[in-house]
Amino acid sequence: MRPLILPLTIAALLAAPAFCLAGDTTKNTSSVFSANTVKPETPSNVLLTLEQAWKFAENGNATLRQANAQLAAIQGEATDASAALWNNPKLTGEHVSRKVPQSGMSTESRREWSTGIEQTFEIAGQQGYRRKATQLQLQAVEASIEDTRRAIRAEVERRFVQVLSLQERIVTERQSLKIIEDTAASVKKRVAAGEDSKLDGNLAQVEAARAGNQIGVLEEQLIQARADLAIALQIPGDLLPPVSGTLGVASPVYTLEALLSNSLNRPLLRSLDYREQSAKSRLALERATRYPDLTVGLSTGREGPANARERLTTLTLSIPLPLFRNNASGIGRASTELSQAQIERETSIRDTGSNINSLWKKLQSLSNRVNALQQNILPALEENQRLSVKSLQAGEIGLFQLLVVTRQVLDGRRDLIDAQTELRLARISLHETAGWNESAASQ
Repeated sequence: MRPLILPLTIAALLAAPAFCLAGDTTKNTSSVFSANTVKPETPSNVLLTLEQAWKFAENGNATLRQANAQLAAIQGEATDASAALWNNPKLTGEHVSRKVPQSGMSTESRREWSTGIEQTFEIAGQQGYRRKATQLQLQAVEASIEDTRRAIRAEVERRFVQVLSLQERIVTERQSLKIIEDTAASVKKRVAAGEDSKLDGNLAQVEAARAGNQIGVLEEQLIQARADLAIALQIPGDLLPPVSGTLGVASPVYTLEALLSNSLNRPLLRSLDYREQSAKSRLALERATRYPDLTVGLSTGREGPANARERLTTLTLSIPLPLFRNNASGIGRASTELSQAQIERETSIRDTGSNINSLWKKLQSLSNRVNALQQNILPALEENQRLSVKSLQAGEIGLFQLLVVTRQVLDGRRDLIDAQTELRLARISLHETAGWNESAASQ
């Protein structure tokens, strides 16, 4: 055994446990991040959790605020529709100053007056159709706001997971860089002593440079991912603390049948169903509008000379004749809106079922990949690394073989982080598509 191989062996033995420790991505992740990832740019060292990110997004997201602003308009319509009568009563008043010439006498002045009230009544059930349409429309808007909130939470979680994934990649790459740098330092000494070839020295330096460059690339990607997350949270990027969490998730407790059943009650489909029912009521309202409204009036007044005043009470009924306009344009628009609402709802139901099936298959495939990496591939690679260290001590392998094994372990860790990231993103998309509320389902 070569006398100067000991520094290389010691470096590998010291770094290997720390590198293997990074394989457990579901334990003690927060403490690793606080020590090895980007330092918080805020005065405090508080880490950002997913629940806190959701609160930030719901409080400041412009899309959600715009959706909430739509409630004012439909609530106003609902208030008007819930009134006792759609048409307001009409008050009338009349004052007449009459000059009556008289034969052989001065002109007589007479002051006459009348007052009355008129009310137009809808006689074809329009009031009921209008109230039902506006109430359904209000429910549709509320369901749409809930769907918007869920979509925002899903998007925030996606960006959160991207940041979390890059942070874990950087931790892994730094641990790998530590091994390679220690190896390169030992090889440099051996090359200077003439015990290793210059080729081995160059190989170690290239591996260290590649590892450092990879960290730089990941840090650049992390900067962009943090910026995207800050935009979703509506907070300045320089105030965004590092995120805290784990990529690993528990196995799902639901079945494909449960997801398909739950998807029929997701906020988006509820909103589309309410819109369709509202469109049916509005079509019925427009058809009922073809029937003329009845106007009833009652008035009273006084007429005649002062010595013979007459008190008049008049009851009037008026109804327009639907001879030239039968509200064809209103009925046509309402019919079109109903058809569009029905098509949109049917399309959404069909696409939702198809997407859930494909996402479920993808989730199962990714779960199998993650399990295989965690239970079979990574343990074997880490065992290979331990055996390589022993072989290096015995002089059975050289530097190149050790670097190959180290690179394989690093690639295995990368594959696991990538698979966990894809699994988490697929899970987010599946929950969003199916309208699955995991916290509510677990209660």
